[in-house]
Amino acid sequence: MNDKNQKPSIWKSIRTGLIFLIVAVILAYGFEITKIDLEELRSEQRQQSLIRVTRALAQPDIFEYEKETQTFTAPVYVTCPTGGAVIAEPDTSGPYAIVTPECAEPGETVTVEGFNFFPNSTGPVRFVPGNDPTNVVELGNETALADADGHFVATLVLPNRPSEDVQFIRATMSRNVGAPKFTQTAHDTWEKIIETVFLALLATILGTLLAIPLSFIAARNLMKSVRSPLASISLSTLGWPIGIAVGILVVRMVANFTEPFTSNILVNLVSVVLIPVILTFAIRWALPQDDVASPPLGLQIARLGVLFLSALVGFFWMYQLAGLFMNVGESSTALLGSFAFLGRFLIQLGDILIVTTPVLGALAAGGVFSNFLGRIGQRASEKLNEGTVKTLNLIASAAAGATVLGLLGWLVEWLYQIGRPAYTQTGPIVVGAVLGLLLAIFTKAKDTLPTGLVIYYVTRTILNTLRSVEALVMAIVFVIAVGIGPFAGVMALGLHTIVSLAKLYSEQVESIQAGPLEAITATGANRLQTIVYAVVPQIVPPYISYTMYRWDINVRMSTIIGFVGGGGIGFLLQQNINLLNYRAASAQMIAIAVVVSIMDYVSSVMREKAV
Repeated sequence: MNDKNQKPSIWKSIRTGLIFLIVAVILAYGFEITKIDLEELRSEQRQQSLIRVTRALAQPDIFEYEKETQTFTAPVYVTCPTGGAVIAEPDTSGPYAIVTPECAEPGETVTVEGFNFFPNSTGPVRFVPGNDPTNVVELGNETALADADGHFVATLVLPNRPSEDVQFIRATMSRNVGAPKFTQTAHDTWEKIIETVFLALLATILGTLLAIPLSFIAARNLMKSVRSPLASISLSTLGWPIGIAVGILVVRMVANFTEPFTSNILVNLVSVVLIPVILTFAIRWALPQDDVASPPLGLQIARLGVLFLSALVGFFWMYQLAGLFMNVGESSTALLGSFAFLGRFLIQLGDILIVTTPVLGALAAGGVFSNFLGRIGQRASEKLNEGTVKTLNLIASAAAGATVLGLLGWLVEWLYQIGRPAYTQTGPIVVGAVLGLLLAIFTKAKDTLPTGLVIYYVTRTILNTLRSVEALVMAIVFVIAVGIGPFAGVMALGLHTIVSLAKLYSEQVESIQAGPLEAITATGANRLQTIVYAVVPQIVPPYISYTMYRWDINVRMSTIIGFVGGGGIGFLLQQNINLLNYRAASAQMIAIAVVVSIMDYVSSVMREKAV
């Protein structure tokens, strides 16, 4: 009985011992890899450096005083001259110092005693080599502190500067005068900490605006029910590159047509005011809400034509709005004085519109073409017989596969410049076409495929990949793209915010209650209505909470990306650390700590009220 109980106990002890041994070996190897050596910590040089830096950090360069200074230069001989040193008596009516002994060998210590200096003043006591008392060169690192009577005693080790001529020891004592004032470091720190806060704010706003729509397609519960026939998927895929190409071409034509009018502020103003009114009536006619029966073909074509013209006029309006912003901004900047930043803001808004209009036009055209061709594929799959649908699937799927892999091959060629078209262009196109054919062959003609899950996995993969890249690395890339400064920081933090918030938002969408979603869907609501009425009401409070928390995170991260030129307080902190200006670095670290603490408190209060 005892043996049976003892054997497990022995094996348990052996196993426990082995576990401790393995842990000890791992720790020992960790010590070896990380080169832990306390002997270095005990070295006198390291301790002196540590003390010096710690004292500098404990005295942040925030306040300064006006200084009044007293200087006295006392003679000394190194070494003693032949016949002894002859030193004249100092003038005791003002500040003076006496060196004892008056001559000594190099390396010996002399005592410097000062009298009649400012009470409680402090300053350096240094050796001045040569026989010129006005020499600006000083040797040594001794500091004297005068008492309430202006008296001090300091010791100084004479350097190895022997000379038959008299040399000098200079005492420069100073005291604070008047009220304290902020240093230049404090002013620079204030400017940069404000820059840091707004850098984080703009990055958060940009990231939030783009993360919200991404979160819906990255939510599994919303995407898993999305299924489409192969013909619809293939034609929809083909619609994107076609639509993007058409959109870029059309927007360029509109831009060329608009260019002569953008410099006229009157044309800008009239266009911005009247075009929205015209577009409202045109779109209402082209998209009536009370159509029950299918309208005649001629009317449908007319309505499509009106929608196309409305899109052209809409792009014209965007360029005119950009022109209005830039013209008003340029004319008002000189008049606004201290508020000139408002004029520059309008100029930047106009520039942003000019840059983004072609992108929006291309994406809008791509979406329209994709949706139109996708609907054709959907209706064909529903109404045509299986043989015809199978043929359509073979053709459309092969074309879509060839297009997708062909574009990927073009991207690879652009990135790596391989210079082998057979590998980067012809090969991918053929492989894509073959894969598309195989997919069409092994898929039943009218079967639906889980397109929602495919989009979900692709989106999640991209978000996870980008999120694994630190904002510091993103900042390096954007510094190369737009130059050193806070703009690079905004771009880097904005991109990191997009991928981080999209993940948090999508997980919140995945955790909503299914009841409202099923109830809205049962009423026949489309996908957009389902999101608006069943999803959005459940996610608004956590979205607000996550957004405010992200702003808090961005404030802290912006202090780091400044180390690589991303602007903000981190850039200034990195400069002062490199220059060994630890007092200034201490002021910046205090500012960072204060702002982060305030942001943490403010965001917690706002989350409490909003959620």
